Amino acid sequence: MEQFDVIVVGSGSGMLVASAAVEQGMKVALVEHGRMGGTCINVGCVPSKMLIYPADVLATIKEAEKLGIKASINKVDFNNIMTRMHTLVNHDTKQQAAAVEATPKMHWFKDRGEFIADYTMKVGKHTIKAKKIFVATGTRTLIPPIKGLQNVEYLTSDTVLELKTQPKSIIIVGGGYIGMEYGHFFSALGTKTTIVHRENRVIPEEEPEVSELLQKEITKHLELFTEYEAIEVKQEGPLKTLIARNLRDNTERHFTAEALMIAAGRRSNSDELKPEKSGIEVDKKGFIVVNEYLETKKKNIYAFGDAIGIQMFRHAANYEAGIVWHNANHEHKVPMDFSATPHAVFTHPQIASVGFKEQEAKNKYEIAVGIAEYKDTAMGAAMGYPEGFVKVIVERETGKILGAHIVGPEASGLIQEITNAMVTGKGDFSPIARGMHIHPALNEVVQNAFGSLHPV
Repeated sequence: MEQFDVIVVGSGSGMLVASAAVEQGMKVALVEHGRMGGTCINVGCVPSKMLIYPADVLATIKEAEKLGIKASINKVDFNNIMTRMHTLVNHDTKQQAAAVEATPKMHWFKDRGEFIADYTMKVGKHTIKAKKIFVATGTRTLIPPIKGLQNVEYLTSDTVLELKTQPKSIIIVGGGYIGMEYGHFFSALGTKTTIVHRENRVIPEEEPEVSELLQKEITKHLELFTEYEAIEVKQEGPLKTLIARNLRDNTERHFTAEALMIAAGRRSNSDELKPEKSGIEVDKKGFIVVNEYLETKKKNIYAFGDAIGIQMFRHAANYEAGIVWHNANHEHKVPMDFSATPHAVFTHPQIASVGFKEQEAKNKYEIAVGIAEYKDTAMGAAMGYPEGFVKVIVERETGKILGAHIVGPEASGLIQEITNAMVTGKGDFSPIARGMHIHPALNEVVQNAFGSLHPV
């Protein structure tokens, strides 16, 4: 048995904890069976955005005529787009791996790990133990029980990155974050794209009016079928046929395409860890249960990131890593506050949100809501009056920002001003109202939203 000061399981945000431990002179065991860097850098947010940005450029070119620019696209070099993405990803993962290998106090165990007793793990042929353990095992693709799927070659958010040629047509099962982003990617590149989604609107986690606008805009470029549940898949020569049932009238519809992608969500990797053998509790979906300090049921074992299933974004996991490291090393513990966790969806148009949706806020507070449209700003006019709006929600009495929702160009950047205000001082909107905003710039739409507040 090998004894360590700290065991870290997962090399995504887990690396922040591992590095902090090494800096304090601790002996660290890093358990990572896959490529260094975790989901985000290898198969998640980084490679997907490397693909989506060219799609954004293509969409901009196609929309340029409304600005008086007649442009044409001569060729889309799919291989070049994919090679560029792989070059960046491979460089980053190799660099991280080399850094770990060169760190004397850090031992990288390149196998799957599982608990076999309290504070004890088996990793390949090794048995390791530590007084403090940090679990950041992430998630993997959720594969729904669709008849015949096991007999058909299909893509996931992992394997889509290995495509060598651009498919002429694709069916995407799922209209959540991943499905909609890749729907934008493929349709912008010219692939005939069909999304089949079991809910009544895409990205149902967002405000209804945000989902509705996205749906209106994205269906200009692809086919979308909501309230259809995938029930069977068949291989018919080089093509795949998906059979889906309409949840409204129980009729069936057949969809045929060259490629099939499953984007039905993510599931926890904790089952591979056998956490119960060290007294760690998981919920019904398999996510590790933690308290407000990100502690598991077992003292000195912490979990964070996608493994806990609360806010499944890399920036949230990075923030949580700082919280767990502090709490593991100080008597005065700091609770994790998820109330100002922003996120973005890189569709066309973009979506960004932070905090409560309107109905959630109404259930707890007396609120006021403000809405401002892009087209009513000078920059919006300059951009050709793009579809989009900012919706903000505040507590009526205090002006405390409870939530904000944006759909439109540069939404992922515009949300940051609101997020920063939420964690500044009293968390009210006065810094945004008082702050001088550049004119003309899109940031004025945020200020305008707070200027239009009215009780609801």
